Amino acid sequence: MTVAIVGAGLTGSLLACFLARRGLSVTLYERRPDPRVAEVERGRSINLAISERGLDALRRIGLVDEVMADALPMKGRMIHPVEGPLDFQPYSASGDRAINSISRGALNNALLSAASAADGVTIEFEHRLVELDSAVGRMVFATPSGKVSVTADVVLGADGAGSAVREQLLAEGIVSENVDFLDYGYKELSIPSVNGEFALDPGALHIWPRGTSMMIALPNPDRSFTCTLFWPSGSFDALTTGVGIEQHFREHYPDLLPMAPDLVDDYLNNPVGVLGTVHAQPWQAHGRTALLGDAAHAIVPFYGQGANCAFEDVVELDRCLDDTGGSWARALPLFETRRRENTEAIAEMALDNFVEMRDKVASPVFRLQKQVEHTLERLLPGTYVSRYELVSFSTTPYAEVQRRVRRQHQVLGAAVATLAAGALTLARRARRSR
Repeated sequence: MTVAIVGAGLTGSLLACFLARRGLSVTLYERRPDPRVAEVERGRSINLAISERGLDALRRIGLVDEVMADALPMKGRMIHPVEGPLDFQPYSASGDRAINSISRGALNNALLSAASAADGVTIEFEHRLVELDSAVGRMVFATPSGKVSVTADVVLGADGAGSAVREQLLAEGIVSENVDFLDYGYKELSIPSVNGEFALDPGALHIWPRGTSMMIALPNPDRSFTCTLFWPSGSFDALTTGVGIEQHFREHYPDLLPMAPDLVDDYLNNPVGVLGTVHAQPWQAHGRTALLGDAAHAIVPFYGQGANCAFEDVVELDRCLDDTGGSWARALPLFETRRRENTEAIAEMALDNFVEMRDKVASPVFRLQKQVEHTLERLLPGTYVSRYELVSFSTTPYAEVQRRVRRQHQVLGAAVATLAAGALTLARRARRSR
């Protein structure tokens, strides 16, 4: 049995490690040069926040300790207002649970090295898919030395939101897609270390909420921070000079300028990325060709679940192969059946969380709601659990998270209504007795 995985990014590399344990002959095809030796593309990292779903996948192949050695735990959000003190908001009721900041490149390199060391795995770099016959598994790749044709028993597209495999399946008329682009772009900036130390608290995900826009910053092992601006489309074009850029940031992000000496250079030279949600169906064809990860269901990054969700895809596909006795023809449709409602659920929650991070976290009402929520979690352990904890600190299926949170809110709303009605009744009785 030969398996071709198109895309040697996070998902494809992890998938190769899982399939190698099954004794399969796996070839990873990647359009880029080997990222372990190639120059990193400027301004395209978007640091990752690895949480329980991703950790669960890494544990299953014995990589969690190695991969997480340089990860930095973030136990909450640090809110940076335009004026006033910083505000730390813990992620969990206990205050000790954390998501983990990790470089996308470092994680990719670790997974690639693990895949290349696994028995039965071959990696072919600078191979760009240009043709696919999904019915027979025949692929044509463009390489520096010309086109090459190969055939595999199974073809798996793990090549990201702009998937070439999905494009080929679209051309065959097998798959349909809908891409909902967010009317926002992103640009990366950087905060270097100061005298070898972090310029900000490394134990938090830093957020500068500004209503219709925001910036976030995640810590790096070299004691720098990677910042990402999320601004409405077209906003970046309005600033074209160093003076204008500095004036804008002095007004809207006043504490950033002293910490970011390269801000103007980063702003002028780093690219603007696009954000969107990919809806594709079906994810598989002929029981031998399939999409997974961002190639099937890319989401916006505002819940920190993109990589975690893709890693969970790999775990579920592995489970489906177990449940079908290794039959790809049965496992691939089963995989889609089990995962689709969950990926749609996290796509919706990621968009909701963007509004929360951009608009709500600086609100006194929001802070009070979070305090009440954490109080309920402490008073009702295991009974009341916040959406954030269920998404980030458990492997509860995303769709079940949505259903459970709705039930909790209904019960809480009913309880509040009952208490309010009781208080009103007591007040009326007190007035009558006067």
